[in-house]
Amino acid sequence: MLGPHLNAPTAPILRRRTLQHLVLMLLVLVGLTACGSSTVGGGYNPTTPTNVFEQGLFDQLGSDVVVIASVNLGAPSRNYLKKREFFVDSRITEYLKDAGFEVRPQREFSQRWNNAVLIYGDPVDPTTGRVNQKTFIQIVQAVRDQLREQTDVGSIIFTDIIEKDVYYEQGLNRVTRFDGVTRKPAVQGAGSGVTSGFDWSRAVAAATLRAAWFDMDLGRIYYGEGGMDVTDAVDTRSGTAFVRRRDVLESESHIDEGIALAFHPIIPMKKWPGSP
Repeated sequence: MLGPHLNAPTAPILRRRTLQHLVLMLLVLVGLTACGSSTVGGGYNPTTPTNVFEQGLFDQLGSDVVVIASVNLGAPSRNYLKKREFFVDSRITEYLKDAGFEVRPQREFSQRWNNAVLIYGDPVDPTTGRVNQKTFIQIVQAVRDQLREQTDVGSIIFTDIIEKDVYYEQGLNRVTRFDGVTRKPAVQGAGSGVTSGFDWSRAVAAATLRAAWFDMDLGRIYYGEGGMDVTDAVDTRSGTAFVRRRDVLESESHIDEGIALAFHPIIPMKKWPGSP
């Protein structure tokens, strides 16, 4: 949990402890890696993540009104993934609404975030992409305070698109399973195809959705991951290498599957692939 009751009668010791808890939680989230999963209706997938749901904190929420943060909880997404963040968040918005939540416009968060950055400074180093955790936490707390005072938002959801290395299985059935999904190789280029000597043992990049949900005391209600799609394709021009796909995260069905996995069980997923 991220440090409950930040707005209780404030004492310096309590605030220091809360900041320490926030820093620890952020470091855990940034460093955490999860297993994977399979396509909707595809049956059991041993890579399906075990997501964390604090039912007690969820039950204490006084509102079904949520806002999706306009920034990552961890480091910023890579540029080619960042281009798809708005679309992914729009699909998450629809998913939350279908589950009965009221989703406030993202500008409720982004405007307050941008104003706080003018006061505290940008927590992200534009050169390295590293996040100054102390500054980040100060801004999150400032945004939370304003949301609590000025809006009816009852909780905040961070939605990070992260990338990790995965591997294709050996044999005739070339698929990769990661974070609950099963994906076939993508092929790109005008060449004659994949050579018989192609090295399928190399790592291939894949995108996963990481969701973190917090109440207005910044207690962590939920943490989950769900695989979306591979972001590398077999390069048919060379026939021997992987290259970045031109159509990164273009498949709506793959994105929707990753969302459903990342939000299970706080929003139960139909045909969840985690049960044998």
